[in-house]
Amino acid sequence: MAGRPSPLTVPVPVPLPRRPPGPGGDGRVRRWYERELGWATAPGNPVRLVVGHRFDVLDVPLEAGRAALRRLGPPLSPVAVRADRMQLLVAAGGAEELPGLLRWLEWGALDLDLVGLGEGALMDAPAPPGAGPWPRPPGQGTPQGAAVWLRPPEPGCETGTSLPALSALSAGPAVGGGEGAPDLVRLVSTLATQCHRVRLRRACGRPPESS
Repeated sequence: MAGRPSPLTVPVPVPLPRRPPGPGGDGRVRRWYERELGWATAPGNPVRLVVGHRFDVLDVPLEAGRAALRRLGPPLSPVAVRADRMQLLVAAGGAEELPGLLRWLEWGALDLDLVGLGEGALMDAPAPPGAGPWPRPPGQGTPQGAAVWLRPPEPGCETGTSLPALSALSAGPAVGGGEGAPDLVRLVSTLATQCHRVRLRRACGRPPESS
C-alpha cells in the first residue's frame, strides 16, 4: 500500500555484542572465591584475587618451582601456574618476611627472581576446580598463558594456619586438610636454591632439567 514503509526498510535496533565470559563465567568464578573460600576479589574483569588479607604469594620461575616441589613433595597448600611462572600461596605476612629470610639464608646478595607478593598486590584468579576436568596440565583446556591451579584451594581448609608460615618454626608444621605444610623457612630455602640453579643454567646456556 502506498505511504506504508516496507518491513524490510524499517530500521531494527540491534543490541550491542556482549563481552564473552571467561572460563566458567566471570560471575561464577568470583562467587566461588568469595562464597566458598571467603577470599576477596578486585572489581572488574577478568577476576583477580586480593593478596595480603588471607594469603601472600611467592612467585618464581616455573622451572624452579617444579624442581622445588620435586624435593618438597606434593604441594599441601595451594599452588598456581601462569605462563612461565609458579605462584605458591603462603600465610599473610610471608612476603614481608621474604627479604629478611633471604638475608638470613645468605641469598640476599643475589637476584634470584624470587618475588613476594603481599598487601596491595593482585593475583589472576585461576578457574575453580569444577570448571571441567581437574586437575589438568597448564594450557590444556584453558587460554594459553591463563592461570590454572596445580594444587587448588579447598573450601574450609585454606586459612592462615594451613599455609606455610614462620610460626611453624616454633609450633611444628602448620596443619591444613589433615596434613602438614612445609614451614616458610624450608620453603624459601628450597625455592631460593632452585632459583639460583635456574639462574646459573641460563647463564651457561644449558637446557632445562627434565621434569
